[in-house]
Amino acid sequence: MSELVEVRQKDNAQMFGKLLMLAILMFAFGYALVPLYNKICEITGINVLTAKEKLNYDEAKRFAENTQVDVNRLVSVEFDANAHGPWTFKPRNNVLEAHPGELLTVVYEITNNLDRAVSGQAIPSYAPKQSASYFKKLQCFCFEQQTLQPGETMEFPVVFVIDPELPDGIRNITLSYTFFEVGAPVARASSSEAVGQVPATKVR
Repeated sequence: MSELVEVRQKDNAQMFGKLLMLAILMFAFGYALVPLYNKICEITGINVLTAKEKLNYDEAKRFAENTQVDVNRLVSVEFDANAHGPWTFKPRNNVLEAHPGELLTVVYEITNNLDRAVSGQAIPSYAPKQSASYFKKLQCFCFEQQTLQPGETMEFPVVFVIDPELPDGIRNITLSYTFFEVGAPVARASSSEAVGQVPATKVR
């Protein structure tokens, strides 16, 4: 009987050791996520991509002010959202019909489902791929990291115009955003930094 007790105690000790090691590994992995994310961004060029999007703002603004609307042509623009992290992330409209040269706005809604503040970065992608250079954004939440408070829902407008030089063969464009959680929270841009832009709004 005592031998059976000893065996069980030994098994319990081994199990406890394994669980403790698993907890340590999970804790270490949590701390490694931020530098790992930064390394992935460095390798894949994600940060470069968002920087390019932001730098194109002045170009897009000038373009929108000096471009005539092609009323004889319609392009179907589909909007997609993917969340990597504790988010509920979706566009308000799934599809918009756009005349090239026409200034349009679509709103994306993001909810932080955690009980702590979380920061995230939206990364855009386009299909077909060649349409990216004809999709001009004047305003986009992807230009900066966004911070949401616990349980907070925010609406972010994306203001864009499609270049009339878009090849005739492209009749459908898909704009897809993937929203990643990042490390330390960052402050939201002040109103003085967003002159002439539609502000993000908190949903109550």
